[in-house]
Amino acid sequence: MIVIELAAVGLALMAAFIPIAPTAVERWFSTGFYPALQRSLTPLSELLPFAVLDVLAVGGCAALITVFIRTGRAVRQTRRIVPIVRALGALAATAAFVYLAFLVLWGFNYRRVPMTERLLVEPGAPPTLAVTDLGVEAAMQLNALHDDAHRVGWRKAPWEDESFRGAFAAAQHALSDGPPAAPGRLKRTLFGPYFRWTSVDGMINPFGLEVLANPDLLPFERPFIAAHEWSHLAGYADEAEASFVGWLACMRADVPARYSGWLFLYWQVNGEVDDAGRARLADALGAGPRRDIEAIVERLRRGQLPWLRTASWRVYDQYLKANRVEEGVRSYGAVVTLILRARFEPGWMPVRRASAAARAPGS
Repeated sequence: MIVIELAAVGLALMAAFIPIAPTAVERWFSTGFYPALQRSLTPLSELLPFAVLDVLAVGGCAALITVFIRTGRAVRQTRRIVPIVRALGALAATAAFVYLAFLVLWGFNYRRVPMTERLLVEPGAPPTLAVTDLGVEAAMQLNALHDDAHRVGWRKAPWEDESFRGAFAAAQHALSDGPPAAPGRLKRTLFGPYFRWTSVDGMINPFGLEVLANPDLLPFERPFIAAHEWSHLAGYADEAEASFVGWLACMRADVPARYSGWLFLYWQVNGEVDDAGRARLADALGAGPRRDIEAIVERLRRGQLPWLRTASWRVYDQYLKANRVEEGVRSYGAVVTLILRARFEPGWMPVRRASAAARAPGS
């Protein structure tokens, strides 16, 4: 038993610290093994009316409490420290197995070839004026789309809308020759209150490849949030890349989905510019989209616990950095750079590098 525990911890440490070439991860995992796994596991998770992560979390907490109780009893009976050492060894081995499962099921996607190396992207950060201009463009698009988007409405859930699923598949084909991901529904979860308190819109469960969502999301938020989380299911672990893919999917969809995509981009740019830039964006925004923005702000204010939100995002920042996302939560804003610096053909078709195409399976 001790040998197995030591082997698990050693293998986890090796997996964590031994570098693997991104091209190897891209070829063998992100566009090789992982898509087949995702297209099998997500539909299985979809058959369950509950979130797999909820079961794992409850089971994990129950197991942890059981270990603590048994260890405490053993210490009182033997008056020795050996049970504590054994318990710590078992917990370390369990953590190692969980980490290895995380990598194999999804986590290796953090180490794939970055989007900036798979697409033709101009180097460097975009000029401040260009960022503000993008926000103004988003405001103008929102103004133009608002009435039609609200008239058509968001009657279908994103995962039930075949045209939206098709738009997401088209966005994936524009970026990779690998098989497209299977979209998942936005599941309710026991973590719903936590999402509300910390202003988290959604996440994927890497152990069940399912999508979990904040229960308070407004209808016009859902298409982009769904596309963003589906992009994680498609193997785009980086937050900016997932937002980029999700935004491209919205741009290929109907008016309500496009409105959702531009609403996200306006919100994102608004957080990247200075006070003068925000004033310019606000001046460009019409009354209808302004009401929608105010509704989102009210949703966030009504639900969040500021102290928990701050602590949660600090933990997530460290999680991202531990998974080799050097910018941490600041990586969210990099989607603006991708949109502004990537080269596009008409119809928001990103131009891929020839070397990226050569790395695709079967090429």
